[in-house]
Parts: sequence; C-alpha cells; structure tokens
Amino acid sequence: MIAPSSPGVPAAAVVPPHRRPYAAVFRALLCAAAVTGIVIDMALGDPLRAPVYFTIQSNALLALVLGWSAQRAWTGRPALSPRLTGGAFLFIAITGLVYHLILANDSSGFSMTGDALTGPRAVSNQLLHTVTPLGAALDWFLLTAPGGLRFRYAAQWLLYPAAYLAFALIRGALLAPTAEARYPYPFLDVAAHGYASTATTALVLGLAFYALALGLVALDRVRPDLRRRENRISRERAGGLK
Repeated sequence: MIAPSSPGVPAAAVVPPHRRPYAAVFRALLCAAAVTGIVIDMALGDPLRAPVYFTIQSNALLALVLGWSAQRAWTGRPALSPRLTGGAFLFIAITGLVYHLILANDSSGFSMTGDALTGPRAVSNQLLHTVTPLGAALDWFLLTAPGGLRFRYAAQWLLYPAAYLAFALIRGALLAPTAEARYPYPFLDVAAHGYASTATTALVLGLAFYALALGLVALDRVRPDLRRRENRISRERAGGLK
C-alpha cells in the first residue's frame, strides 16, 4: 500500500506531473505562426497602426495563451483557466469568420479585398486569418478537455469586442478626416455610413458574436474528450488548453 501524503506535502511530490509533449509542440508551432504573421504585417506596414486592428490583437492574445499553455503542457502543470483559453479561441474565431464572410467577400458590402495580396503579405494574411483560427479550433476540439466552460462566460467575453468598438469609434472621431485607416474596418466607418447605420451593424455583429459564444459553451458541454486517455492530467470535467 502507498502511504497517504503528509499534510503540507505538494501533490506533485506524490504524483509525478504528466507531461503532454505533443500538445506542447502543436501549441508552440501555432504560437509561432501567429507571431510570424504579426511580425510580417508590422514589418511591411505601419508598426504603430497595426495594433489598432482586431486581427493583430486577437492573434497576439492567442500567441500569449498558446505559449503559456505549451509551457504548462511540456512541464505537466495544470491547465489554464477555461475562461481565458475559451475567450482566446472565441476572439480568433471571430477574426477568421469576419474576414472570410465579410471582409474577403465582395458581396458583403464591406469588402477589403482590393488588390490581390502577394508575397509576404499573402503569407501574413493567411497566417493571421486562416491558419491560427483553424489551428485554434483543432487544438480546442482535439487537445482540450471538455466541460470547463460556463454560459456566464459568453457575456463576459463580449466585454472585449464592446471595448474594441468604443476604442475604434473614439479613435476615428479624434483623427483628422484625411487620416489613413481612420476607421480600421469598413463596417465601422462612421464617415461613410453614419452613426445610426454603424450602430445597427455593430449590434447585429454583437448578437452574432454572443450566439457564437453561447454555441461554443453548449458544444463544450456535449463534445467527447478526444485526448488520449493516458494524457489526462486533470480532474474530471476540468477544461482549458493544457
């Protein structure tokens, strides 16, 4: 029989940490993809204006969360909070969906396609709008324990997009009308559409984001745990990127 641990003795001293090297490597690579896309975008454009875009912000947040999660998975430490990892996944999902359904869609009325991107710009565009959202989805479905999300998180997550909306509108109002990229996205361009139309569009998008967040939580409650059984290092129904 194994003697019970003495009071005050850390659990890691009794049960060795269970490392997850495959999850760590995948997350490190995805983190590198996000960082590479951000660096290319900033190097080819205005490095001071790039952080204004939701795309850059959401990819930067994802890179931080993935890097942290990769370190914890490599060393066998407990998962990050599902509130944090779920939020990072939601924001990068919004980035990918808005880009492909609205900004890269000529029929949406808010297209930003313009001239076709080539070379490093095309690489950065695909990394930030396609690779990281799809990679985050794979990580969440295949490498993350289910059951950690709560429905109250959905409203909490929307505080960031709401704050971003306020920031974009206030920034645009303070900049000169001739300023380049005064409003970061066409659907936020008050000068072109007016405040009433912009507010309506923002409300529709906000409701769509809330529905997406609720759907993410609902799916988290019913999806199976697809991780290998020997890689389980957390208590039942604990979630998050490990």
